[in-house]
Amino acid sequence: MGLVRIALAAAVAVAAVTACSGPATSHAVATPATYYLALGDSLSQGVQPDAAGASVETGQGYADQLYAILRRSQPALRLVKLGCPGETTATMIHGGICKYRGGSQLAAAVAFLSAHRGHVRLVTIDIGANDPEDCGSWASLRTLLHCVGTNFPDAVSNLDTILARVRAAAGPDVRIVGMSYYLPSLAQWRLGLAGRAEAWLSEKLAVGYNKLLDNAYAKSDVRVANVFGAFQTSDFSGQVAVPGVGTVPRNVALICKWTWECASPPRGPNQHANPAGYGVIARAFLSAGVS
Repeated sequence: MGLVRIALAAAVAVAAVTACSGPATSHAVATPATYYLALGDSLSQGVQPDAAGASVETGQGYADQLYAILRRSQPALRLVKLGCPGETTATMIHGGICKYRGGSQLAAAVAFLSAHRGHVRLVTIDIGANDPEDCGSWASLRTLLHCVGTNFPDAVSNLDTILARVRAAAGPDVRIVGMSYYLPSLAQWRLGLAGRAEAWLSEKLAVGYNKLLDNAYAKSDVRVANVFGAFQTSDFSGQVAVPGVGTVPRNVALICKWTWECASPPRGPNQHANPAGYGVIARAFLSAGVS
């Protein structure tokens, strides 16, 4: 009972002091930072051609635009971009293009995810677009067969490795979203019969390649932003008038509208998306459920 009286007396004293001193000053509790980690190649860095035609990193890429949308409802969210222009699935694993502590983008990503485990809300990744670059313009049957028989399977195998390590470092509950690709070579349609044949064949190959990438993502429980579909890559129907280009199929028109492939020199031709195109990609990620 004595302890009860002492406790009551202390409570009364505290109440009296509080009443005399006025309302207590409130101290806002800072919300812990959470992270959106963007991995991949030049698209994740928002590369654009400058006035001289050089491809430079900007803050206009899909990761930047997606982050701006997500931050409206998640003000504590922070964007970390580790992407490397020119990165392939092989260099992402082993390094060789951009400098990273740990030697490669994958090592840097694993280190970041491990250090911030429990605080990463989202990981996006675009990797694999540069792997078929060695396939050239599909002009040689021998090159084409090597691409389909070697380059594609190697890229998928590397992607499996990348996703497994990212998933292990991030944990099972972190949302990871990859993407399929638009097809810059559709712009070759403008160059006559040979260009149209190249555009048509490239689309067929892109369908197969994107399916392989999609399967790899599915194995690691990774969602896929359907950028291939958002750019209506397979839609050769219709005829759309494009200023400075002429009348072309719808998929070609959208490549001209959302990338620098049909732009006049020195900015074009350049395969990177323009700000509007990066916006289309960002919305494809939103549709894949990144929020």
